[in-house]
Amino acid sequence: MHTAVTRFNTVVLLDRTNIGPSRKALGRHRCRKDPNDVVLKRDCYAHSVLFDLGTNQIRPLMIQTDTWCSSGQFLSDGSLLQTGGDRDGFKKIRKFEPCDPNETCDWVELQDTELITGRWYASNQILPDGSVIIVGGRGTNTVEYYPPRQNGAVPFQFLADVEDKQMDNLYPYVHLLPDDGGNLFIFANSRAVKYDHRLNTVVKEYPPLDGGPRNYPSGGSSAMLAIQGDFATAEILICGGAQSGAFTARAVDAPAHGTCGRIVATAPEPAWVAGEMPFGRIMGDMVNLPTGEILIINGAQAGSQGFEMGSDPCLYPLLYRPDQPIGLRFMTLNPGTVPRMYHSTANLLPDGRILLAGSNPHYFYKFNAEFPTELRIEAFSPEYLSPDRANLRPEIREIPQIVRYGEVFDVFVTVPLPVVETIQINWGSAPFATHSFSQGQRLVKLTVGPSIPDGEGRYRIQCTAPLNGAVSPPGYYMAFAVNQGVPSVARWIRIVL
Repeated sequence: MHTAVTRFNTVVLLDRTNIGPSRKALGRHRCRKDPNDVVLKRDCYAHSVLFDLGTNQIRPLMIQTDTWCSSGQFLSDGSLLQTGGDRDGFKKIRKFEPCDPNETCDWVELQDTELITGRWYASNQILPDGSVIIVGGRGTNTVEYYPPRQNGAVPFQFLADVEDKQMDNLYPYVHLLPDDGGNLFIFANSRAVKYDHRLNTVVKEYPPLDGGPRNYPSGGSSAMLAIQGDFATAEILICGGAQSGAFTARAVDAPAHGTCGRIVATAPEPAWVAGEMPFGRIMGDMVNLPTGEILIINGAQAGSQGFEMGSDPCLYPLLYRPDQPIGLRFMTLNPGTVPRMYHSTANLLPDGRILLAGSNPHYFYKFNAEFPTELRIEAFSPEYLSPDRANLRPEIREIPQIVRYGEVFDVFVTVPLPVVETIQINWGSAPFATHSFSQGQRLVKLTVGPSIPDGEGRYRIQCTAPLNGAVSPPGYYMAFAVNQGVPSVARWIRIVL
């Protein structure tokens, strides 16, 4: 249901705690005791695991309170903040401090603080100062912050205004804009606003996006395009969704639509530019690739989000190429074989592949079904990893581990063939992926100089770190060297205040 990639090249996977036995025991005589659990009062099974990308080994983690449809975000120190959920997890705040795969880090449930308002189906976003805003949730039309602010939970009328019978304001799409102060683009249902989190005010209302509701349970998806150039422009892409009312009507076979909207959120007079995917899709996952393109993968072609509510799996990934003319931006890629619909995720890995996990269209684990609970994980390899491009793939030989805002630094790379174009240095965040939206996802193309030969086949690339946290909030990023559209294996780099 939830996945996040850590700087130790491990992946945290989370489900919910109230589904009874999983297929992974906690081990070492560890059990969770919950007298209020309707399925298991004494639960000795894991509902979170840590996957080691280097060895493909899985280690069980202990989660105490229910994380069903919760939210998350990495903090600037690299720890994963995890907020809310259902039942006993409604107001809970948890932390996972990643460690070397040989160590035994685990979830910690915070005892000294909790959410001011319970959050179920909320969205998190790290801010320029390293704090996190937590937006919305079922029946919760407020925002609050971690660490908590003195004004507590702040009413956010926009979420109440866009609420409908289906609650299509859940898991709002929240994107941090690279403008002065880092305002937020927040989209829910079919509308969006620019929100000043410092003053708790809406500073701009965007035009509505045609095509009906896009958020949970209508199952569209959203991503912000790569931030580049002078870092003053931010474009948002939103694609797909269910037919209006499909969720309340339980219209499992209602065809999804393939309409998209793209908007320059930082423009003085922003307007949506319409697009169309090759086919309708709900529950797709959007992944910012190191190249600046966007992968859309997973999902279904009919129904809506929710248990037993989707049909006709969408096995064909799409590549969105933002710089191509309208009508030529989508490329259909080779299909997968594993249906991944409700409660599936997709995350960019440091080697450039995409980790695919999950798909549980049922309230409990159910394996004897048309679309069974999916316990396999797999990786999708974009075409930039095809063998015929291997001699273009750069390798990062040296890069700083820590940089400061505005700092000029060098990156040293090698490439099998001589370099004929500028090598880009692009860094991407590690988002918290859940329910067709990756919270905190962003890709920044750094300002770079020419690739200068440095002897022994190496090239030196002078880079300039972003000037402020509105472009890149403080924290850890996967830094990729990209040569003619082919990315290196990433090296983790931290930007600090």
